[in-house]
Amino acid sequence: MKRVEGGICAVSGVSAAGVRRGRHGLALIVASGAAAGMFTTNRVRAAPLEVTAQNLVGGHLDGVIANSGCANAYTGPRGLEDARSMARLLAGFLGTDETKIGVASTGVIGRYLDLGQIQSLFLEASANLRNDGTASMDAERAIMTTDTRPKEIAVEHGGLRVAGIVKGAGMIEPNVATMLCFLYTDAVISAERLHDCLADAVKDSFNMLTVDGDTSTNDTVLITATGRATGREEDLREALRYVCMELARMMARDGEGASKYFEVSVTGAASEKDARLAAKAVARSSLVKTAVYGADPNWGRIICAVGYSGAEMDPTRITLGLEGKSREGSASRVSLVERGKIVDNVLDRAQEIMKGEEIIINIDLSLGSASARGFGCDLTHEYVNVNANYTT
Repeated sequence: MKRVEGGICAVSGVSAAGVRRGRHGLALIVASGAAAGMFTTNRVRAAPLEVTAQNLVGGHLDGVIANSGCANAYTGPRGLEDARSMARLLAGFLGTDETKIGVASTGVIGRYLDLGQIQSLFLEASANLRNDGTASMDAERAIMTTDTRPKEIAVEHGGLRVAGIVKGAGMIEPNVATMLCFLYTDAVISAERLHDCLADAVKDSFNMLTVDGDTSTNDTVLITATGRATGREEDLREALRYVCMELARMMARDGEGASKYFEVSVTGAASEKDARLAAKAVARSSLVKTAVYGADPNWGRIICAVGYSGAEMDPTRITLGLEGKSREGSASRVSLVERGKIVDNVLDRAQEIMKGEEIIINIDLSLGSASARGFGCDLTHEYVNVNANYTT
């Protein structure tokens, strides 16, 4: 897997632009080809999501328009018409039909879009569409809300390129938070096969990510294939999975108020479902998150989360350990529980690992061969500060 520069504009046939004014921004991405998407499982679905899902029935997109600052969620018929108005803006500029445009929004729920502001931002953005790395970064920055840094990646594998940008730092519990992800590839592929590749990649990446346990009304993952290169679907799947995993890690590292990133590796599960349940429960646990924040090797909280996860487990067979790097940079690993037996005199070593900025929690259920990996971050005082004042 070779990393390449340029963000989403590293993919042939993709151009982008983004502008921002204070809390409000607008991103444009122009790329024509087979398209697929996945969306929030929240039963309250934002207007742009509904419009985009309907537009994807045709399996083709010519572009995406996305705004930040207003989620256009819980806005009724007016919200739907506003989302369609956004689609018409880009469609008119491109000379295509509004049903071939993806629309996405992120921001505060229950407020209407300021279409005058959207139109003003659109005029500025559309005049700056380019196919270079700066344009990709501009588009990413335009849709950031509580994110502290842009998140993008581009790779080349088997003669194909896959790239993506993502925003999201809070309300992240995708069952795809707010997360918006726009993926691009130059592969030649049908919309049906593209959706299958996307679903496979999302399952092990964004759907295993949690920052705060809340599922957004606006979660959207879109992928467009420009059809400029030929290659094997197997290589596309590998590249897409890699890109989505890396973007999920970037989101966890940039979780609202986060100071540490951690992964939960579950092995030896009786089934993949059990492995996923256990990994997600530990990554989601507020008690585990606060223990990570405080560098408290309270492994009982991890065992507890596995126990209530719904996964099949036998407390007498579980093995639990930590690995990571200390703040001095030295790699370290420690076992806390081995086959149900508590390991003595290791808490000081465990605490040193937990003082690091990246931690891996290893859990072996010793019941089978299935495995899964979850992604999370600590829960800090700053998370409370950010969300206590979000609309003010």
